[in-house]
Amino acid sequence: MRHMYVVIDTSRTMEDQDLKPNRLTSTLKLLEHFVEEYFDQNPISQIGIITTRSKRAEKLTELAGNPKKHIAALKKAVDTSCTGEPSLYNSLSLAMQTLKHMPGHTSREILVIFSSLTTCDPANIYDLIKSLKAAKIRVSVIGLSAEVRVCTVLTRETGGTYHVILDESHFKELLMYHVVPPPASSSSECSLIRMGFPQHVTASASDQDAKPSFSMAHLDSNGDVCLTVGGYFCPQCRAKYAELPVECKVCGLTLVSAPHLARSYHHLFPLDPFTEQSLEEYQGERFCYGCQGELKEQNVYTCAMCRNVFCVECDLFIHDSLHCCPGCIHSQPVTSGM
Repeated sequence: MRHMYVVIDTSRTMEDQDLKPNRLTSTLKLLEHFVEEYFDQNPISQIGIITTRSKRAEKLTELAGNPKKHIAALKKAVDTSCTGEPSLYNSLSLAMQTLKHMPGHTSREILVIFSSLTTCDPANIYDLIKSLKAAKIRVSVIGLSAEVRVCTVLTRETGGTYHVILDESHFKELLMYHVVPPPASSSSECSLIRMGFPQHVTASASDQDAKPSFSMAHLDSNGDVCLTVGGYFCPQCRAKYAELPVECKVCGLTLVSAPHLARSYHHLFPLDPFTEQSLEEYQGERFCYGCQGELKEQNVYTCAMCRNVFCVECDLFIHDSLHCCPGCIHSQPVTSGM
């Protein structure tokens, strides 16, 4: 489980046009894609967005697990006026106020998109870096201009990464690097987490007693409220929600589906790489086990466990998206529970 704040520099330097049409628009567009990928790979994690300009920092969105909310806020932020200098101190301090209270078994992260070469801080930022390190908050920085000394110290002391972009494609590549969870430290706490797995309930045509009701999600909406009959009902307090994953606002239980948990699980036990072998040396069947297509590439890829062979496209799909070998799953015996 990850908790990440993304800090966006919205100072006057974001109006520069070395990224088209300007740095701010390009950054927000790439962040929309980043948020989608982040929740696809980390469905039970949370993210929040902070902006900084004119020596101040303010929250664009709170920590939440709903990607639609963050993407909508990023789209609105395109009209933001870029003024003044950023404040790295105020931004990090604002994020730390929330992250330091997160459970010890979760990952606490801050990702800073920094465009300016200066920062206007109200206090000694090196003291704040010590506090971030003590709170086990990992800070990473993506620079849009040039390397800044304080960012180098910040990332080195907190265990994060610091890169300066070369162009827009490199910018996207650096953002996607932060989609994958960072390695857990040996000092991370271990604890059991109570979760609920509600099933989607829909009313049938013969159910005369079913009445439309509000979802608890309307508490976060700004007037876009609608009545629905079906939904996900918390198994503990019966509060209703329109989508998962979500933390129940009544009893605090984390509500997820089994696929959400499975997609988070594969980061702990990644699939081993397949053995690469030239097609000339391969003596088995000349068909890919995954797509059943004829093997025509120069190299084939063999799973070390089930010994099934795959083409390069299936190998990439299995390791990047599926995260489990279909041959191994098919060969496992089916057991029935008592």
